[in-house]
Amino acid sequence: MAEAAELHAETNSQQGAATAALRQTMVERQLRTFDVTDLPLLRRFLTVPREIFLPHDLAPLAYSDLALRLENEHGRPGRALLPPLVLARLLQDAGVRETDRVLDVAGGTFYSSALLSPLAREIVALEDDARLTATARSYLQFVGAANVRVETGPLAAGVPAAAPFDVIIVQGAVEAGLDRLFEQLTPDGRLLAIAKAEPDSGWAVTRFDRSGGAPAGARALFDASAPVLEGFEKAPGFVF
Repeated sequence: MAEAAELHAETNSQQGAATAALRQTMVERQLRTFDVTDLPLLRRFLTVPREIFLPHDLAPLAYSDLALRLENEHGRPGRALLPPLVLARLLQDAGVRETDRVLDVAGGTFYSSALLSPLAREIVALEDDARLTATARSYLQFVGAANVRVETGPLAAGVPAAAPFDVIIVQGAVEAGLDRLFEQLTPDGRLLAIAKAEPDSGWAVTRFDRSGGAPAGARALFDASAPVLEGFEKAPGFVF
């Protein structure tokens, strides 16, 4: 699997000159018009070839504004990938600093971690599918993201052995089950996920902050939607 992933990355990288213009268009027409203004982050979107992190059939859609979905080992829809403009806003609102340790959850093949690699001190990338993590390691090695460590395990469990984290990014919708991740934040850390800040509100990228180790509330940042991730489903209500 890893060797195949490297070959795929090398093949796609040969088309780098052609896709550079597509990345420029994505940044100018999608990211900037969606209030993404962080210059170091924009430079990463201009630099990192997203097509390397996608299978061949999805590579032509790498710079579209569509939500893409990877297939699982049975050929059925698997991990959903956030559109670049949603991912960019989420990463910008996370406010990642060069001294931060980041936990990146449910990123598929972790294009997101490649983007963050030079912007953070260390990144732990967590997926629950061993096939995805094997592919992600190969792709991240190919682009030189040496400070990204890829782990396989239940998403809601996080990576307690590597905690604490200054930032936790969850790339999908969550209804419940954030407690174990929240415990892995630093006393003043922040967690971002697609959630409902209030029970009767709509889905939005939501930021959960800690202050002195205590919860400091949830703040909806901008509207966004995605499938609810495994392990973050709300328990079914009791029915009489």
